[in-house]
Amino acid sequence: MKHLLGSLLLVLLPAALLAQPAAPPAARSPAAVATELVDRLAKKDFQAAASNFADAMRAAAPPEKLAEIWTALQGQMGAYKRQVGVRAEKQGTYEVAFVTVEFERATVDFKVAVDDAGRIAGFFIVPPQQPGNQASEYSPPAYVHKETFKESEVTVGSGEWALPGTLAVPVGAGPFPAVVLVHGSGPNDRDETVGAEKPFRDLAWGLASRGVAVLRYEKRTRQHGLKLGGVKDFTVQQETVDDAVAAADLLRHTAGIDPKRVFVLGHSLGAMMAPRIGQRDPRLAGLIVMAGATRPLEDIILEQVSYLAVADGTVSEEEKKQIESLRAEVAKVKALKPGDTGVALGAPASYWLDLRGYDAAQAAKSLKQPLLILQGGRDYQVAPDTFEAWKKAVPGATFKTYPRLNHLFIEGEGKSLPQEYEKPGHVADEVIADIAGWIKR
Repeated sequence: MKHLLGSLLLVLLPAALLAQPAAPPAARSPAAVATELVDRLAKKDFQAAASNFADAMRAAAPPEKLAEIWTALQGQMGAYKRQVGVRAEKQGTYEVAFVTVEFERATVDFKVAVDDAGRIAGFFIVPPQQPGNQASEYSPPAYVHKETFKESEVTVGSGEWALPGTLAVPVGAGPFPAVVLVHGSGPNDRDETVGAEKPFRDLAWGLASRGVAVLRYEKRTRQHGLKLGGVKDFTVQQETVDDAVAAADLLRHTAGIDPKRVFVLGHSLGAMMAPRIGQRDPRLAGLIVMAGATRPLEDIILEQVSYLAVADGTVSEEEKKQIESLRAEVAKVKALKPGDTGVALGAPASYWLDLRGYDAAQAAKSLKQPLLILQGGRDYQVAPDTFEAWKKAVPGATFKTYPRLNHLFIEGEGKSLPQEYEKPGHVADEVIADIAGWIKR
């Protein structure tokens, strides 16, 4: 999903996780419950789809709201095609089933939380992920020299929102400069895995090989996705900003790290939020913006979907309908007023209202920290013309463009499309070198 949208939270319906009355275990498996939900959505039988919702879920997502969500989803990813697999696992007090669903332009997982009574407590859209450790499938690029750094497991933050992370530190006495990696949209893992790509592992291992410590961690919407449904007035602050600030503070208190040289690197949504992170933490030594959007998120989503619709040279009648439905969702976002509730474009009203009027480039004007702003020339998710907005707003920053790189800063040719993320690739060596050189300067 992230590689299609690149800028949308898209937790379609967070589980409310309110206490439910005790009930005997359901006769059907969580996998059966989840696949039935997807079947009913695909048939547009929204009354039936909502019939097995838990009470809090039913209140948050009546059939008419499900219809809006399904229409918006197909507007973003194309027509529904089929289910291609299902698996289940235990997460806390819930059984969670992952139904892998193929749409015209993407394959995603429907993550469905099922309570003890066999009712649906929430569902989410997440990137498809096979269970287990996939580290063996990752082949490091040539610029990685694993003998030059060591990794250890750390915890970012504390309490109920604590996040597991990995810290890569160069071998030697130090103290070393260090950087926090801040994810793009969606429930990302610490490697920011997209299809066959792991851009954050590339960045972490590549920078650590060049003498820069790197901290990456599981995003809150991935690690605590089910619990987030109980958060009232959820915003990008809880999704992204708070944890980035906590990660920077952790680095300052870590042996071998120079507390005066802690940086933040944001990608996509993380890059868009970099000015907010810098405002929250003025002690940061600098901020690195990789593919940072400057226009409203809802407009960017519509631009991305429109781009994909015309990428094959024709726009079908179905695609036209999907785009018009998405336009209607975007209009709902723009019409939101303070105090409004509900869901629009896959995120709560509070999320959109928090971003109302936010312009990352303009926000960066007030920052005291230096900025490094990077942009791929083949990026369709955050189009290169946004780069000019950064240049105009913060002319004193350091700028670099890479004509052959896509949204993940991986090299390719021709028009960028989601399919290229299914082929193994790596963040370009020159990007690693530019970031490391700027940090050390």
